[in-house]
Amino acid sequence: MGSELDAVLGAGFEALGAGDWARAKEAFETVVAGDDRAEAHFGLAGALFWLGDMSGTIDNYERAYAAFVKRPEPLQAAVCSFALVVHNKQQLANHAAARGWLQRAMTLIEENSLDFMRGFALILQAYETDDAKLRETRGREALELARSMGDLNAEVMALAVVGKGLCEQGRVAEGTALLDEAMAGALGGQSSLDTVVFTSCQTMVACADCAEFERAAEWVRASDRFTERYGCPFLYVECRTIYGRILLETGEWERAEKELTTALEMSGSADAYSVQASATLAELRLAQGRVEDAERLLRGWEGRPEVVGATARIHLIRGEAAAAKAIVQRRLETIGEAQIESAALLDLLGEAEIALGDADAAAARGRTLVDLGTKLDCRIIVAHGERLLGRASSDRGSLDAAIEGFVRLGMPYETARTKLALAQLADDDEIASSEASAALTAFDALGAKRDADAAAAFLRDRGLRASRGRPRDLSSLTKREQEVLDLLGEGLSNPDIAQRLFLSRRTVEHHVAAVLSKLGLKTRAEAAAQLRDGDR
Repeated sequence: MGSELDAVLGAGFEALGAGDWARAKEAFETVVAGDDRAEAHFGLAGALFWLGDMSGTIDNYERAYAAFVKRPEPLQAAVCSFALVVHNKQQLANHAAARGWLQRAMTLIEENSLDFMRGFALILQAYETDDAKLRETRGREALELARSMGDLNAEVMALAVVGKGLCEQGRVAEGTALLDEAMAGALGGQSSLDTVVFTSCQTMVACADCAEFERAAEWVRASDRFTERYGCPFLYVECRTIYGRILLETGEWERAEKELTTALEMSGSADAYSVQASATLAELRLAQGRVEDAERLLRGWEGRPEVVGATARIHLIRGEAAAAKAIVQRRLETIGEAQIESAALLDLLGEAEIALGDADAAAARGRTLVDLGTKLDCRIIVAHGERLLGRASSDRGSLDAAIEGFVRLGMPYETARTKLALAQLADDDEIASSEASAALTAFDALGAKRDADAAAAFLRDRGLRASRGRPRDLSSLTKREQEVLDLLGEGLSNPDIAQRLFLSRRTVEHHVAAVLSKLGLKTRAEAAAQLRDGDR
């Protein structure tokens, strides 16, 4: 029986290395049922992590730790302790438990002279602390040690925590350069899966903290090949929520909804992550025009700083500009106007002031945003500032600059909103029709119903044709699927599409199949014909 379980255990780790999580889970569960081995619990924890069972992941790491300590096998026990540091902080927002497991790992290292593990201990000290300077210091110590030992995984992870620490100190250019290096190393094919997940999550969180959404989106796209083989590396609740925001900003709303819903389900009793996921999903619902659904998501979180933006947006949609202004001002009085977090609130405050007829104040907010974005070298903040300034001052040049910024950043929803604002300023019917029609088409494609209705109403009020562009069911396609459909319309083959979009042929085949399935079509020719019909 023992030899049979040994074979099953080996098959489980083989499946784990190949990314076949379901087969690995089945193998490890078989071993646990027959012999309750520490290695099986350790492997099962890894498989359950990729399958999204976070409770099972933590439970099995704890069981593996206890069994390894009992043998004793201090090295394996320390590895389990390291995993439990990250999972308790990143999944449960339980910082006390994370610190406890970190101390346990350090004790095992000291008592058993596990000197080669000291680099990882330094990395986790850097990871666990809230002190940005200490994060940088410990990370640099770990980096020096990793390079002296030739440990690529430790080097990549150390680069990530140093980069994050620098970004938190406002040294964004230095920090993001190290994050880029870390991500390149993680995705280069020589790092462990755990290293890819850790580094990806550190990068997502750091990019969100310093409003580097463009860089985050680029790394999301660069992760496509890894995702195709193993699954999404943004697995922890916090970075999954940020990943969902990136997808929201870049127009991939179907994927954003999936990730944000999953993050909300995973957050459980971790209020810190649950409120983040709820607030971001509420922003998606508002963009979709589902105001009541957004309100339900925010219920119970009243007064939390994370929901101020979404709450203010609801007030604006309902015509309650004074209420929106009041709650935004309260938050800004607490954090000041010179913070990255302040940028979105200043934009909302400017919108409220426009609604209240105070265009001068709104224009001042716009200039503040442009200055802040320029100082921080953040193009997203600059684009929002230009749009606000353009709307408040009826300045088409500022709106044109905002459109250019949003287009370059790959943000279709914000581009469409700005085009509609530009149309509303236009004296010439041809310009108004062109800009509003482009906005309407984009809103329809995204599934932004309320905005699409507003664009159509504007066109009708001007006596212009409010064509809904493509067939409405195309709004079910993701941004990538729409790109594939466009290239199908050009008659490109799968290899040609793969080359054009820098994707693998297998990924393109998946997207083509999804397009045909969602549109209820049988052939590529039918998809191309539907595209042509919709563009008439």
